[in-house]
Amino acid sequence: MYASLDIVRDGAIATLWMNRPEVHNAFDERLIDELTRACHELDSDASVRVVVLGGRGKNFSAGADLNWMRRAAENGIDENRQDARRLAEMLRVLAHMSKPTIARVQGAALGGGTGLTAACDMAIAATDAVFSTSEVRFGIIPSAISPYVLRAIGPRQSLRYFQSAERIPAERALAIGLVHEVAANDRLDDAVSALAAELIAGGPLALQAAKALVRDITGRPIDGAIGEETAERIARQRATDEAREGISAFLEKRRASWRP
Repeated sequence: MYASLDIVRDGAIATLWMNRPEVHNAFDERLIDELTRACHELDSDASVRVVVLGGRGKNFSAGADLNWMRRAAENGIDENRQDARRLAEMLRVLAHMSKPTIARVQGAALGGGTGLTAACDMAIAATDAVFSTSEVRFGIIPSAISPYVLRAIGPRQSLRYFQSAERIPAERALAIGLVHEVAANDRLDDAVSALAAELIAGGPLALQAAKALVRDITGRPIDGAIGEETAERIARQRATDEAREGISAFLEKRRASWRP
């Protein structure tokens, strides 16, 4: 189904592999389109509980394919606008998946690769991972990825790295909030699997509701309206069959029905 991607399923975990190692998983029109379609496919598959995004080979993603960038530079503003919209839509679809998403990052995650990392809910980096919002070095800006990088590291850090285009090693990425965890290269898959196992222990509907809660509540004032909305959300969740099963399983000292 896909020329630039592989999807590997392991029980309830689906790993979406970018599979262009010969160009360091740089993305072009086809990879952008395929990532968008694959995210829709996995999000609508009830058997998938967690989605992992990874890159085949030594590098996660070197960002935009240079040949794609060269074509874009030769196009007019209308063609560039359409290209940019497709990239922005791919990132939006990834970021708004209802399932938990984990970026599995090794090697270079530059430009759009940093954006993909930030668009996932969680990110685990190998010790050799390096990030950069490098666009200004090419005379452009990290516009499409900016909502997700800003969400991850905040405006103060973004002001530095969007302009300096410095390389950000894994430990620095951890310190500024771009990734959640750093693991030795030979332990990266173990770390991703351990986090995925923690996620699968939660109720599927509760995970979706928790993700929506963060998205909808972030940045809003703490007032009576937010208190009423959060009360309404927990009341609705408590009334679900899933919540009844989860509470019963806890009291009866058994695994909930959704757990493997």
